[in-house]
Amino acid sequence: MRIHVVNPNTSAAMTETIGRAAAAIAGPGVEVRTTCPSMGPVSIESHYDEALSVPGLLSEIASSPADGHVIACFGDPGLDAARELAEGPVIGIAEAAMRTATCLGRGFSVVTTLDRTRGRAWDLAHRYGMAGFCRGVSACDVPVLEVEAAVDAVVAACRAAVAADGSDVVVLGCAGMTSQRAEIERRVGVPVVDGVQAAVLQVESLVRMGLRTSAAGEFAAPPPKPYSGLLESFAVPALRNGSATGVVADPCA
Repeated sequence: MRIHVVNPNTSAAMTETIGRAAAAIAGPGVEVRTTCPSMGPVSIESHYDEALSVPGLLSEIASSPADGHVIACFGDPGLDAARELAEGPVIGIAEAAMRTATCLGRGFSVVTTLDRTRGRAWDLAHRYGMAGFCRGVSACDVPVLEVEAAVDAVVAACRAAVAADGSDVVVLGCAGMTSQRAEIERRVGVPVVDGVQAAVLQVESLVRMGLRTSAAGEFAAPPPKPYSGLLESFAVPALRNGSATGVVADPCA
């Protein structure tokens, strides 16, 4: 089984951190490949960043044959489009983490990076039907590319969230926190869920069950049509089930 994990930002260092965590959790016989695009923002900390990360993300999905894919950014950017494009299941780490957390307690707190990203986490909690379980979204106010080295700040934010929200579980709201999970759990004293590892195992389980994204409705392959300008190379998408041979090319590659 091959699982492709894509970090939608262009940070090679963060991609390596994500890749180590993803490979460590995968089951026997599972090959995990982790990539990032060559075009797009170096970190995703705004709606603008998120929007401009999607073309590179889709290029990585289209050019990385795999049995399933993980989108390793807590905003789950481009998730719907990726599900139209990919042959196997696609899981975003926010959805995976939130759903996992509901199995571990009555309510969870999300701890994210910058305060400005809290609204996006709430949006996703509502979208996934998790708002009734999410007792709060807090920020440690550390930028994405600095968060791996800021474990004390993340621990403090997690402790404060558990106390303020009365939650049973913490959900880490950034893929860059993945290497901190065990230490945070030890120091905070409640289950701590990392979406990268949760998503890898969800994809693995779906593939083992022979399940894939339904093509019966809105996640059917997108209809081919001309694209213009910088997106011209995206005009013929890689369709599911081998129904087309075109692939989305990264014009910066």
